[in-house]
Amino acid sequence: MAQKPEYVVVTEDLHKYYYLRGEVVKALRGINLKIKYGEYISILGPSGSGKTTLFNMIGGLDKPTQGRVILDGRDLASLTPRQLAWVRCHRIGYIFQTFNLIPVLTALDNVMVPMIFAGVPRREREEKAKKLLERVGLGDRLYHRPTELSGGQQQRVAIARALANDPAIILADEPTGNLDLQTGLRIVHLLKELNVERGVTVITATHDLKMIDVSDRIVWIRDGMVERVEERAAIELGAEELQL
Repeated sequence: MAQKPEYVVVTEDLHKYYYLRGEVVKALRGINLKIKYGEYISILGPSGSGKTTLFNMIGGLDKPTQGRVILDGRDLASLTPRQLAWVRCHRIGYIFQTFNLIPVLTALDNVMVPMIFAGVPRREREEKAKKLLERVGLGDRLYHRPTELSGGQQQRVAIARALANDPAIILADEPTGNLDLQTGLRIVHLLKELNVERGVTVITATHDLKMIDVSDRIVWIRDGMVERVEERAAIELGAEELQL
């Protein structure tokens, strides 16, 4: 049996360039990060700093121009499309700002979707989806469609869906961006509870300074580079950070 690697995510000299109208946009310019299993990491920085690009690289949603992403001991660039699809299905849970729920499906069916792709039998996936929705406080909303749910409830469905295949990592891109202050705070604390309960690594790309309270470390990104990495206890927010 292969030994479990020390880090769930390692990025090595990660660069990402986009070519727009003959010009080169350097979205990432040499990111080096190591993230341990079970950590809660927040990636913070101004708009256009490269947060979402880094998030997409870690999640295997985009390919680096240069450098490597090693996820769960696997170099993502070395995987075939089939292997990469397996990693995305089984090892990563995604949460998006816009929830990305399927409008015609109930909350229960939305949570079951990733388990269908993983080949889980119907009875088993239905039971698991029910338990996950109960865990995020939606046991009484199983058969509601997204349009019948508030923004906070839709994000709870998205969190339950992200956990469907017991991932090693949850990647949350601006998970509170479309929510009001109090609802966002509840979502932040729910993610932290699940991080502790399940030992799942949570990586958020965010503007939301509420994330600092629950994070183990904060990675500050600016101009496509890591400006600094801080432990939560060491954080002192200045005026510049508060105006992200």
